[in-house]
Amino acid sequence: MINRKEKRTAKIGFFSVVHAVYFDQFPGLEDNLKKYHADTIALTEKNDVEVVDYGIIGSSEEAFASVPKMLGDNLDVMFCNMITYATSSVFAPIMKAMDIPVVLVALQPRSHLDYSKANTFMQLENDNICSVPEFTGVAIRMGKKVADVIIGVLYGDEEAERDIAEWCDIAKVLHSLKGARLGLMGHVLEAMYDMHADPTAIFSAFGIHVPLLEIEDAVKCYEEVTEEEINAKIELIKSEFDMPEPKSDPVTEKLTEKDLIKAARGAAALDRLVTEKKLTGLAYYYEGREGTIQREVATSFIVGNSILNAEGTPMCGEFDIKTCVAMLIMDRLNIGGSFAEFHPFDFDEDFILVGHDGPHHIAIANGKPILRSLKKFHGKPGSGASVEFKIKEGPITMLGITQTAGGKFKFVIGEGISKAGPIPPTGNTNTRGFFEPTTKEFIKRWVMEGPTHHYALGVGHKADTIRKIADALGIESVIVR
Repeated sequence: MINRKEKRTAKIGFFSVVHAVYFDQFPGLEDNLKKYHADTIALTEKNDVEVVDYGIIGSSEEAFASVPKMLGDNLDVMFCNMITYATSSVFAPIMKAMDIPVVLVALQPRSHLDYSKANTFMQLENDNICSVPEFTGVAIRMGKKVADVIIGVLYGDEEAERDIAEWCDIAKVLHSLKGARLGLMGHVLEAMYDMHADPTAIFSAFGIHVPLLEIEDAVKCYEEVTEEEINAKIELIKSEFDMPEPKSDPVTEKLTEKDLIKAARGAAALDRLVTEKKLTGLAYYYEGREGTIQREVATSFIVGNSILNAEGTPMCGEFDIKTCVAMLIMDRLNIGGSFAEFHPFDFDEDFILVGHDGPHHIAIANGKPILRSLKKFHGKPGSGASVEFKIKEGPITMLGITQTAGGKFKFVIGEGISKAGPIPPTGNTNTRGFFEPTTKEFIKRWVMEGPTHHYALGVGHKADTIRKIADALGIESVIVR
């Protein structure tokens, strides 16, 4: 399969809190707590993140002194490790200064006290939860909110390790959003009112810059690609896609040599465009007059889009920058992020076809994706190669980003199941989506939240994780159930 070009990463700040009075009272406690501090850092580092260790903080003076460095380190998430009871004065200066998610980690070394040998020393080693209510209460009094509390056992607790891993994934999303460059090229498909979005609003909400590109930028790259680049893409396409004979749809035919070369050239041009414009992703739509180079270029991207999606560069059709953001979030969670919408219901079997005519995230395909030549792109000008596949079977998550009457962004999130079964052989991606309590009732609830008609589609059930991302960004969210 096609591999991600850049590693997912994040920078997590980490400090532990103590009530320093204990150290003189109980010799040996400080050394034990230092070990628990280091062991919790090791649990975090297992998730391929950079951990910035600010040590153990035991006084408000130490807390105030640490703040300038924390603010200068460009952190994505902060972990406050509750290694014993601590007064909230060691936490409040840091919490007041942070504008990133602060997560309290309360992991006891022991799953329970040895009651036959229990003593004050043992209690203080395992008093991780004791000051959590104090910390959360003080945060709220300051007009702030702790993002989450991870409660459990330091050693051998799979649920606690999953909770830490989830916040490392969230940190990777937040890291990728900061300073990302999602290009916009062309215009909205005429009269699709739900697609419009203000680039300034995108920057304000997500920290994403939106470079405004001309179709001529893509034409230049298309004209400059070499035969070597085109041939390399042809070989990649042949190795990663199947190219079967057509089935029931007369719009489709077996991939033609002409369409293969055009798709390879378009894919190579997109690589150049992404590199030259330093793009994290791209949303575009352009028609152009029949017979022009502009139309040829704009209709050559579908295969290249899907390759780039698999490499971690979200590519989005119909100028839908909001869904491009959703695709970026899903990709950085490592759960895919295909461009999707609802297709016809199957009321007899209680599912709905979920897909689009592109672009798709090949990494979540069930088996090899298929390429077909389409004699026409329905509803749009042009023709050429198109990608068809089913999403992997199992849990799926949808993230739609819409806007309210006041212009604020809103996450509409849902979960379902992708199940096996035939899909229409139309050269478009589709999967059989099943939802609770019934598919019809779920879709009714979804549309009543005022979404756009597109959304990002990924694998796994990650609605709660995505809601935490929305909370971290200060964006309204709803999980449709």
